[in-house]
Amino acid sequence: MKETVDRSDITIEWRPIELYPQEGDHFAHISLACQSYYIAKELGADMKIFHAAMFQAIAIERQNAENPKVLCMILKNIVDTGRFRTILDSGKYAKQINENNNLAYEKNKIWFLPSFRMDDKKLDSEGGVGISPQELREFLKG
Repeated sequence: MKETVDRSDITIEWRPIELYPQEGDHFAHISLACQSYYIAKELGADMKIFHAAMFQAIAIERQNAENPKVLCMILKNIVDTGRFRTILDSGKYAKQINENNNLAYEKNKIWFLPSFRMDDKKLDSEGGVGISPQELREFLKG
């Protein structure tokens, strides 16, 4: 049975961040994939479908999410790829991803995902452990 916590006073704000935000030889350097989140929202994409496609491509198939052509192939049935590519090439959301990375790593000291912040409370994962449903319920109860 699924349990829910009724907290209509909470607004969730998703902020995509990179696992390895510094330039380097990391497969998980995904600045363009993170920017794609904002572009897909701007273009009115179904975000559940967007997330499923990106997860499949990046985490399962290990596609290169830093290649704009690959991103367009991943999203071809989700957004207008011409408009997507124009916005991506403009770098419109690059600064936002840098701000998200800074907020996560520098300001909030988030080192493992998922992590949650609400007012002055925080709930962080541990490496390889995650967060249990019970821990999340307790956190949301306030």
